[in-house]
Amino acid sequence: MDKRSKRILIAFGVALVVLMIVEIMRPKPLDWSPNYTTTAKTPLGGHIAYEELSDFFDAPVKRVTEDPFEFLQREDYGTGELYFFVNAYLRLDENQVERLLKFAEVGNTVFLSSNTFGEVILDTLKLDTDRDYTFREAEARPQLYNPALALKEPPLFQKTMIPTYFVEMDTLQTTVLGAMDVLNKKLVNEERREDLLNYVRIPVGKGHVYLHTLPQAFSNYYLLDGASDYTAGVLSYLEPSKIYWDEHIKSGRIFIGSPLRYVLNQKGLRWAYYLAIGGLLLFVLVRAKREQRMIPLVEPLRNDSKDFTATIGNLHFQYKNYSNIIAKRITYFLERIRSDYYLNTENLNEDFIVRLASKSGNPKEETEKLIQLINALRGKSIHSESDLIRLNKALEKFYK
Repeated sequence: MDKRSKRILIAFGVALVVLMIVEIMRPKPLDWSPNYTTTAKTPLGGHIAYEELSDFFDAPVKRVTEDPFEFLQREDYGTGELYFFVNAYLRLDENQVERLLKFAEVGNTVFLSSNTFGEVILDTLKLDTDRDYTFREAEARPQLYNPALALKEPPLFQKTMIPTYFVEMDTLQTTVLGAMDVLNKKLVNEERREDLLNYVRIPVGKGHVYLHTLPQAFSNYYLLDGASDYTAGVLSYLEPSKIYWDEHIKSGRIFIGSPLRYVLNQKGLRWAYYLAIGGLLLFVLVRAKREQRMIPLVEPLRNDSKDFTATIGNLHFQYKNYSNIIAKRITYFLERIRSDYYLNTENLNEDFIVRLASKSGNPKEETEKLIQLINALRGKSIHSESDLIRLNKALEKFYK
């Protein structure tokens, strides 16, 4: 890998690490989305309300994570119990409403606090609501009608406020428990509206259903921001012996569909996952630069001439044709002298011996013995195996 590529990869890695450190250390902005779950500690989470509910009523609280229809169909409940719902919206279907009303009929209480309730339960209880939509956040100051619970300074609800209030009801059956004054901030002016009904009670058999349109009163932010007295007043109408806290119909309910989704929902695991992915990508980039494409193995060309020569030599040696082999060895040796040292091999005399010893780098005595042996063998008509061995050793010693 060249120096320029290394610098780019190092810069990329440093930038990635710095970006992750900055992201981890950067203050996380407040999440104002409605949640109301028991574990949510965001401004509109329900952690504080859930923790304080049992102490306020001095009654056990059971966290229900399944559909209320299925839970009430299975649960062996008694009387004087409370099913507590709080969320940004509660769009209950017919089966859920039917089961909740049966729960209330035997002497229990259903408490619903939400910005919207859905048509089914409103039609069943002969209620209707309206909402004020504005481009800016509205302001609401709720108050309870019971003089013993009335506040000298009603709390101010402003963050995420879209006021919801009751506009129609069965006055013979419905008891109004509270209302609120609303300031709607429009584009060019402000509109103040007073005594908008937001808290009612309706008898159902031996029990009651409570509907409250300001769920923000049960959020972490407003419970810590001066609205706790109002929230306590809202709950003062209830006297349960046991409480069922709904954790199923929640805006912030977490669905874990896969291990990866769980990892991405945990901050520490999420950054570890991102770091691992970044490291793998960096490794692949560096590895791709360092790895060379495989060089194919090329088999050398087969030397058939060498094999043929070996075969012919073995054939002559097998039939003990030593004279022919010696003649060919001498002829090959002289041919090599001519091609390597450019010497005339017609007369193998003293002058030839001196020049061959000089060019080949062999001692003159050894060179002279070899030439004398060649001349002697050339003068013989019949050769033995020992003659061939002596010639072969002398030639090998010369070549070395």
